[in-house]
Amino acid sequence: MPHGSLADHLSTRSPKPASWAMRLRVALDTARGLKYLHEDSEFKIIFRDLKPSNILLDENWNAKLSDFGLARLGPQEGSHVSTAVVGTIGYAAPEYIHTGRLSSKNDIWSYGVVLYELLTGRRPLDRNRPRGEQNLVEWVKPYSSDTKKLETIMDPRLEGNYSLKSAARIASLANKCLVRHARYRPKMSEVLEMVQKIVDSSDLGTPEHPLISHSKELVSDEKKRKGLDLKRRIADIKAGDGRWFTWHKWTPKLVRTQ
Repeated sequence: MPHGSLADHLSTRSPKPASWAMRLRVALDTARGLKYLHEDSEFKIIFRDLKPSNILLDENWNAKLSDFGLARLGPQEGSHVSTAVVGTIGYAAPEYIHTGRLSSKNDIWSYGVVLYELLTGRRPLDRNRPRGEQNLVEWVKPYSSDTKKLETIMDPRLEGNYSLKSAARIASLANKCLVRHARYRPKMSEVLEMVQKIVDSSDLGTPEHPLISHSKELVSDEKKRKGLDLKRRIADIKAGDGRWFTWHKWTPKLVRTQ
């Protein structure tokens, strides 16, 4: 994709970190895509591998879910399916890791982790950090409900260019997604409604310039990234185009269950 993945713009190696406006847009687009998969598509899909490297950015900086290799059909009856535990360490919900019980609430947990990444710019697991900061979820939670404390863990590459009020609301939403008991996590439609309200109350500026430089000046589109596999399966979750989900030659298939 022309602008790579969200992971590229959260990386400490990126010379042009994602602005707060861009992060909010990505949160909204991602919620729309997951809501479609869970509640609106013909096949109820559990994405199962939500993470910044699977959120791609098109030429207009619209977010697109990609890589459905681990996606799983949701349960036809009951609240979950039992299956082999696969995915990326740091994003899978605890009940899925411990029992193999998979539900759409696993994606809700993963979405909460991504929101923490948008706030802090940190990866979910980082062994190079001090011991108390290696696990992102455990590190952020004590700070997330206090606005003054939250400000101390915000991504320093934002250089203060964000709304602390909207950041606090994003943190509150993330905490709802990261409740330990799956039954108490919100549905994706509820998550979408909450993030939409946060975005509507925020000044996101113009979509043509969603990045910030270290000099705090807006920058134009970065050069197209090379080597990205254009055959990656993509779900177009751009708002308003009437196509919430595009299959692109991907067909759902069952994963071997236990």
